[in-house]
Amino acid sequence: MAPRTLRPRTALLMSLVLALLLGALAILVMFPAAQHLRSFQDGERVSATLHRDGSCMAGNCQVKFEVDGQPVVADLPVGSGGGKSSVGDRMIVRYQADDLQSAAREDDVEGGGAAVLALMSSGAAVFFLVLSVVGVVYGSRQRHQGP
Repeated sequence: MAPRTLRPRTALLMSLVLALLLGALAILVMFPAAQHLRSFQDGERVSATLHRDGSCMAGNCQVKFEVDGQPVVADLPVGSGGGKSSVGDRMIVRYQADDLQSAAREDDVEGGGAAVLALMSSGAAVFFLVLSVVGVVYGSRQRHQGP
């Protein structure tokens, strides 16, 4: 029994869907997350401890720091690094004085992992788009040459 292979149209459709999904991930999620991290560049700088660890890239981490003697627990935004840190680890964060609910690790204010993931998913989207175009051109030439 011969192994099953994808039909050319199915492979083309899958490549186009992957290009669309990866492009949407980059444009709708990762680029805005990187911009949000960059918005902390001019924020107040303070020493903090990791209060809740988890998947920091998905925005599930919190840090604890003090502002004017008052303890503050703030979320690290989507795209943050620090996933290998443990609860209680010290780090430098930046926060906006008018919004104490969110802070960014100082290492991430250039865009962090979100910027890297945005570039990688954009590149992969372009790759699958080019792969689709090459498949269409190749299939078209095969049909025109005949058997």
